Amino acid sequence: MHQSVLLKEVLEYLNPQPGQNFIDCTIGLAGHALPIAQKILPYGKILGIELDKQVLKKIGPAVAQQENIILKQGNFAHLEKIVEQVNFRPINGILFDLGMSSWQIEESGRGFSFQKEEPLLMSYQEKGLTAEEIINQWPEEDLAKILKEYGQERYARQIVKRIEQIRQTQPIKTTKQLVEIVAWATPARYHHQRIHWATRTFQALRIAVNDELNNLSKALPQAKDLLEKNGSLAIISFHSLEDRIVKNFFREAAQKGYLKILTKKPISPSQEEITFNPRSRSAKLRVALKQ
Repeated sequence: MHQSVLLKEVLEYLNPQPGQNFIDCTIGLAGHALPIAQKILPYGKILGIELDKQVLKKIGPAVAQQENIILKQGNFAHLEKIVEQVNFRPINGILFDLGMSSWQIEESGRGFSFQKEEPLLMSYQEKGLTAEEIINQWPEEDLAKILKEYGQERYARQIVKRIEQIRQTQPIKTTKQLVEIVAWATPARYHHQRIHWATRTFQALRIAVNDELNNLSKALPQAKDLLEKNGSLAIISFHSLEDRIVKNFFREAAQKGYLKILTKKPISPSQEEITFNPRSRSAKLRVALKQ
């Protein structure tokens, strides 16, 4: 079952009131959107944006019960355009939850999980770039760069060297093949750490396939501009690269007087939440108010 991360804290900071309008830029399985939708009745509405068409299909029946949620398939990098298309104003709060849904990891069959044997897709969309293309076609230098920059993988060179050796003899098509490559290329001590040894490689490929960091950098200024005065902007990130983008954006916008930062330090899940939902472990929530 999907558990929405930091739900209590998100509701506290967004503080949804009857009649207000909110945007959930990553509605996923609607774990944040449904409680917000209840609190803004009878006249408030939520615009729920989701890039993954399969996720939208999955939540359709649940959201159909909630008449004040508007679903829109699209990339939040085009936030202003999406808002214009549905004529959604005024906007009192905007939420980004940058994590994947449990369904995408466990059931989508797209290679997001290194614990299953799946094709190396890693895309939120049905068409476009795949992890298999990157692994088999990109030059070694480019591969090493994304593993270092997006995965912060210390053994990037060794992993890429092994990828090159294997792809000379056969195409690398599955998650199992990739996990075995990473295992072979990294020292034994690396396999006994808190996070799985393939985590950083998978993260790097997923970010590259979906252009996640650029999309976030494009979306944040649009979100700031769309908000009404005193509207809240809440972002849940799951790794330091995302958090750095959010932190720097908030700081620069606050210096210019556009935002007031409400979270001097990011909010992390309680130990109780981490025990209940281990995937929440790395989540960080930052919130700012439109000035």
